[in-house]
Amino acid sequence: MRSPLKSLTAAAACAFVLPAWCGPRADAAGAYQAHDYPSAFKDYQALADQGNAHAEYMLGLMYHEGQGTAQNYGQALSWFRKAAAQGDTNAESYLGSMYSNGEGVPQDKAIGFNWLYKAAAQGNATAQFRLGIAYVDGKGTARDDAHAVGWFRAAANQGNSDAEFWLGLSYEQAEGVPQDFATAVTWYRKSAERGNGLGQYALGLMYYKGHGVAADVVEAYQWFSLSAARNSDLRADAGKMRDAAAEKMSPAEIAKAQKLAREWKPK
Repeated sequence: MRSPLKSLTAAAACAFVLPAWCGPRADAAGAYQAHDYPSAFKDYQALADQGNAHAEYMLGLMYHEGQGTAQNYGQALSWFRKAAAQGDTNAESYLGSMYSNGEGVPQDKAIGFNWLYKAAAQGNATAQFRLGIAYVDGKGTARDDAHAVGWFRAAANQGNSDAEFWLGLSYEQAEGVPQDFATAVTWYRKSAERGNGLGQYALGLMYYKGHGVAADVVEAYQWFSLSAARNSDLRADAGKMRDAAAEKMSPAEIAKAQKLAREWKPK
């Protein structure tokens, strides 16, 4: 659930926090959160020119995503390196991803793995999730499902919804852990309730098949509907499964499931 504090302006928020958190960095963050990317880019540029590590990371992110400036992987890589040199784990994680995928630099999965490991070992949840995927795919390291599960669990315990989905998938498919449908449902539900489309699809399937939870086509339809409304790799599959569930439902059950989907809010 989005905190009411998110809607405060930077100036208003400063009335409630210590001065050290206010000023130029708050202005930049406020502009970014308001999707005023040109202003945010300008503000972060000024801070980055003064050596602020977080601003360097944010400039890298904005160049990477093309926010407030033209997308430029070379510039993104440069700013991520500056921030990483100051120990910014988000920048380290992005460096790992860029080397692994060959974005703005020749692909080098081993270097990518090393950057991800460095950030993950310092507790960065996104890097922990990405490191888990590296172990699943054998990218820059030997394929190792048990190590993958360990990193998925570390990230999931910090609330990373992608890691929660993959941890559930590991339990469902017995990859790195013994098969346990009930535990898979637990992790799929955590992911789904955060609004993760993959987690919602997976939870819908568990309800549809009655794996780890009592079969319930109303619940299945609800989660398939939510997943189909989100941009994920399984969006089309979710729509097909929603329709398959509907074939087994009465009009009253469909109406109930649709109401549940309309009223659902992420936790």
